[in-house]
Amino acid sequence: MPRLRWLWIPACLGLLACGCDKHSAKKPDATKGAVVGVVICADTGKPARFATVNLFAVPKKDAKADDQTPAPESTLTDLDGRFSLEAVDPGQYLAFATIEGYLDPERGLDFARINASGNDHEQGLEVIDQWKSHMVEVTVSRHSTAALTMQIERGAEINGTVTYDDGAPAIGMRFQLLRKAGKSDWSGVGLALFRGWSIESKTDGHGHYSLTNLPAGEYKVCAAMPLENEGAAPAICLGDTFRKKDATITKVTAGEIVNGVDIEIPLSGLHTVSGAVTVLADSHSPAHCKLRLLYADDRDNARELSLGDDGKFTFEYVPEGKYILQVTGAEDGAQDNTASGPGNSNTSLPIAMAIQYADKEIPLTVEDDLSDLLVSLTPATPTSPVVP
Repeated sequence: MPRLRWLWIPACLGLLACGCDKHSAKKPDATKGAVVGVVICADTGKPARFATVNLFAVPKKDAKADDQTPAPESTLTDLDGRFSLEAVDPGQYLAFATIEGYLDPERGLDFARINASGNDHEQGLEVIDQWKSHMVEVTVSRHSTAALTMQIERGAEINGTVTYDDGAPAIGMRFQLLRKAGKSDWSGVGLALFRGWSIESKTDGHGHYSLTNLPAGEYKVCAAMPLENEGAAPAICLGDTFRKKDATITKVTAGEIVNGVDIEIPLSGLHTVSGAVTVLADSHSPAHCKLRLLYADDRDNARELSLGDDGKFTFEYVPEGKYILQVTGAEDGAQDNTASGPGNSNTSLPIAMAIQYADKEIPLTVEDDLSDLLVSLTPATPTSPVVP
């Protein structure tokens, strides 16, 4: 799947919509304006060649839901670091540039703060507040060309090797990265899309990895086995621990390269926890639900996944210990039934039935593989038919 740069912004924040890294030039339009400029690498003073330039409208603080926002724009710089954007709607814009090795909002934003900000508009303002020191404001007017110069700053790097405890390289491992966001808070770096992965980096054929484009800060680095999605994957953190709270902390300054951040994955003591979720009344499986493995001592989330279409679930590579298996959000989708009464045998009325089930928790002690676990659910509350 191609990289979906900035897809998270229109989906969650309504700011940018550049999609894949493809940039189509617009023809000049006399009724609109243009933006030209140059991007310079702050550490070398040289042009930033083939950097991506992003331009998006500044959201108004008093904007209404039906207000139209000019479409975002993006383009690539040339060999001189120069760029040109034609046919830009008049208005106030913010511009920034990205290229591999330099600071990138995808790894610099605190998405936990953004998601807690409220609606899309408020989230957009939070994005700007977090990244405003790396953006340039520009005013676009009709029949005129705005010129600007931008500098991009070298990002920090964390490099290391992931191996198994028998000495073999761990190839194709994915990564989960946490950055310290407060005295005791840690925020995930990046944003997973479509049940994907927050960070694209993987170990190479020798188990080497490089996490780039990072702002200065304190980090916890965890290597995750390349399963279908990030939530279901076991992660082994620096310090050779499965628990993120016990991970060794790596500190980087602006533009610093830190090497030797090595992780070892144990091959023993990992087990499979599997089973099925059914409804007690008739043993059918709910349409969907979320399953989590929580650590029993502090209820910290170890792993999570969604129920399979066959009503079964499997947590792979679970380290030995005490857990709580938690099932939440179980429900059956709306179904069409018919309502009829005396004298109405020839008429029917569709009725939408949606049934929700009570959350459930089961304590588990994992010392070996646990299979054929059965979680039986009961309705959360009496259901009433809803007539459309």
